[in-house]
Amino acid sequence: MERCQRIGVKKNLTRFGKISISNDHAFSKGNNGFQISPRMQELMIFAGQSSCYEKSNEVLERFLSISVSAAQIYRVTDLYGEQIGKEEDFNERSLTPVRKEDTLYVETDGSMVFTREDGWKEVKAGRIFKASDSIRLDGKPGYISHSQYIAHLGDHKKFCTQMEGLIESYDVKKSRLVFISDGASWIRNWVEDAFTDAVSILDFYHASEHLHDFVEKFFKDKKAGSKWAKTQKELLLNSKVAKVISNIRKKAGCDNEAATKLIDYYSTNINRMDYKQYKQIGCGIIGSGAIESTHRTLIQERMKLSGQRWSKNGAQNMLNLRVTNMNGQWNKIIRLVKTYFKLAA
Repeated sequence: MERCQRIGVKKNLTRFGKISISNDHAFSKGNNGFQISPRMQELMIFAGQSSCYEKSNEVLERFLSISVSAAQIYRVTDLYGEQIGKEEDFNERSLTPVRKEDTLYVETDGSMVFTREDGWKEVKAGRIFKASDSIRLDGKPGYISHSQYIAHLGDHKKFCTQMEGLIESYDVKKSRLVFISDGASWIRNWVEDAFTDAVSILDFYHASEHLHDFVEKFFKDKKAGSKWAKTQKELLLNSKVAKVISNIRKKAGCDNEAATKLIDYYSTNINRMDYKQYKQIGCGIIGSGAIESTHRTLIQERMKLSGQRWSKNGAQNMLNLRVTNMNGQWNKIIRLVKTYFKLAA
């Protein structure tokens, strides 16, 4: 029992009183530098990647009657987050094979996390799912039953390399491979270079958002502006982008800064705005709701809590664990806690 107290783990078995356990007992056997059982390590990791370390402490004590210091939860969680990122199969497929009649969707975007070293840094996130896993029930919002995720803090080149390997492993070609993203140039260029025959869609939400930004700046009559914007959105949905560009020029002329900005945006992405055709592919998704949801569930719920600052390495380690859990691959963590990969921690 003294051993447990020294490492920050205290067993409070109130029904039986305190129980002393010999260092030779199986319960005293730890792994990877921690004198904590593999099962307890796994529970600490799961709690640590689920919520802030102080809250994880409370949850473990409530469910197990075992008090674990927040610092110890951090040490165990961070170590395994780093190690799982080194595993060769870290980004192995988690979805079932894509049938010939099915479509594979890929959505990518960035989300900001506050770091100690460089302030706000962007996490590149990717979500992959099949059209057959996009469930739509009458009268209810749709949802995606199975997805695979990737997240990387830092340079987009490493993220793109990871995504390419994973996407190619599904062996889906041409119109059955669909990318949806905003107008970020690094995403557009990557898709055009690496997946020449794939379908690349400009997220309709971003296309509409840019339109509304122009309307808000140009129209003094809000009601008239709203009516005009509705007409343009209907034209966009019918793949009449050139007509919308013409209407913007007629309405604002050639010297309006907001109009020029919107025209440039549409002109740059016009080959990714055939929404009428895209609605006929797969499950007809033309928006980036799936990746917006990923920002909340994968990143923000754990890593953008009040007052949080992350080291860049610590942030990536946490992302590794969150991705592993959301991919339904927690068995990899269970395997790791049973593997002696580190002499001391």
